[in-house]
Amino acid sequence: MIINAIGKAQFGAIVTDIRLNRMDDDGFVAIKSAFLTYGFLVFPGQFLTDAENVDFGRRFGELEFAALPMANQAKNEDGTYGEIIGVETQRMMTNIGNESWHTDSTYRPISSKCALLSAIVVPREGGETELADARAGFAALDQEMKNKIEHLGAFHSAEYSQANDLGNFPAVSRDSIYHGEAFLRPLVKNHPETGNKNLLIGRHAFGIPGLDRQESRKLLSSLVAFVTGDSSRVYRHKWKAGDTLLWDNRALLHRALPYDYTEPRVLTGTRVAGDPDSELAYYPTDPQAEAGRIALANELSMLRTRQTD
Repeated sequence: MIINAIGKAQFGAIVTDIRLNRMDDDGFVAIKSAFLTYGFLVFPGQFLTDAENVDFGRRFGELEFAALPMANQAKNEDGTYGEIIGVETQRMMTNIGNESWHTDSTYRPISSKCALLSAIVVPREGGETELADARAGFAALDQEMKNKIEHLGAFHSAEYSQANDLGNFPAVSRDSIYHGEAFLRPLVKNHPETGNKNLLIGRHAFGIPGLDRQESRKLLSSLVAFVTGDSSRVYRHKWKAGDTLLWDNRALLHRALPYDYTEPRVLTGTRVAGDPDSELAYYPTDPQAEAGRIALANELSMLRTRQTD
């Protein structure tokens, strides 16, 4: 196994001379150590099957979902991909929403530990995945800003992000990511395994308690802009079929980039659930959940008003 850092900073590495589908325990120990150090790892030319994608993900913990098509094509019963999905559908609206910076599953009671994508079909241009180092972003803040945000939090909701970014108001269902809940999370997160501090921000975050709406929106957008505004903190992965990309949701932001939606883009995604001790906000049945519902309802009302103005 060869692990080569992508840049001078400990942000990203390319791992070669290993087959993930035949990896032994010693190999996984080395990969896990590199993952915690670099935040994300690129594994070129793996061509993982769905089962192998799932097996690799399970080494990191309990799965939130397994080998889910992240695609603009419908998957047939025989495993092939067929019809291109229209951009007017909710599925594609959700995919397009992911073209803004975010961290996975902060809109769930337990946010994600890490995630991996494996490329099957990629468009001729565009459709890359970008990652941004929220650890280095926090470290680069001046002390005044660090002091300001140290004890602040924000609510997180996928309904909010879709409405704010796209003017898309999905139907609410307890079985979907649009479930009517919003979860309060700190702006500054301590990584449970490395101890590093990072910024827990992105498109799903809104409504900082203690700040008025405009101040909250300005602060959250400025923090994202700060993290992603320095090229040393951003990596763009140009997909090739067979690539697998693994990243730490407790340390990084990421986003997809636009492409010609009439061309196929098929990735297989497996997401690892966070450990409740460190990634649990609260459950919808807990008393504090009501504050999130109220904040979300108020914010969606404001966004609907904006849409009709």
